[in-house]
Amino acid sequence: MKKRILSYLDYIDKLLEEDSSDIDWDREVKKHLDQIAFFSHERLVHLIVFCLVAVCTVMCILTFVIKSEIMILPLIILLFVLLVPYCMHYYLLENSVQKMYEQYDKMIGKTEKYYTNE
Repeated sequence: MKKRILSYLDYIDKLLEEDSSDIDWDREVKKHLDQIAFFSHERLVHLIVFCLVAVCTVMCILTFVIKSEIMILPLIILLFVLLVPYCMHYYLLENSVQKMYEQYDKMIGKTEKYYTNE
């Protein structure tokens, strides 16, 4: 997923840099909105999974603190091993979708006067 989202962002950035008048911006905007929807859905799924893993981690830590069961430590370590990559992946998805919103504004601005946050 990381490779796909980064290559797509690069594709749109290169497209925006071109000053070619033969680009069908309406078609490109529609395709871009589809990609935003796909990545937003992916972002939501990963947010849910990330939150569940974080809640399970906290529950295990609290159980360890309250009961002092040494057998819970491997589970806590395993959950932390899962939590860190989920956090990094969610961070990538969130920032990439935010960048796609900015790209969308620029794409619309190619065909008509439109709001830009620059």
